[in-house]
Amino acid sequence: MLELTMASVSGADVGATAGMLMADAPSEPGAVLRVGRDASVCRLATPDDWLFVSRVHLEFLCGPEGTWHVSWLRGSQPDPSSEVLLTVGEYAQTIAYGGSVQLPRGGAGELIIRDRTGPRSVNVGFYHEA
Repeated sequence: MLELTMASVSGADVGATAGMLMADAPSEPGAVLRVGRDASVCRLATPDDWLFVSRVHLEFLCGPEGTWHVSWLRGSQPDPSSEVLLTVGEYAQTIAYGGSVQLPRGGAGELIIRDRTGPRSVNVGFYHEA
C-alpha cells in the first residue's frame, strides 16, 4: 500500500497542516496515484490557479514487483515553472523534469513541488507499507 498526504502551502501558511488531503492505493502492478490541478484525473488536486503545477504533475505508478516509482510528467511548456525535490530521511534529490525515481520499499519521505516565482509549494508526503 502507498499512502500519500498533500498540503498546499503559501507564504504565511508555512508549517500549517490545515486542509491536508490524503489518498492511497494497494501495491499491485499497474496501480496509479496522480497529483496535479486536474481533479478529474488526480486523486490529490492542487488549487486551479496554481499554474506552477501541471494538470497532471506527479504520477506514482506501481511496477510488477510491487515497487513504486514517481515521475514528474512533462507539461505543455518546454521549461517548468517549478522544481521537484524528493527527501527521504537525510537524503535529498532533485527530480528532473520528465524524470522518474523509485521510492524506497517500506519507506517514507516527501516530495516538494516549489514555485520558482513565489513562496508557494505543494508538499506530498508518502509512506510505502512493505
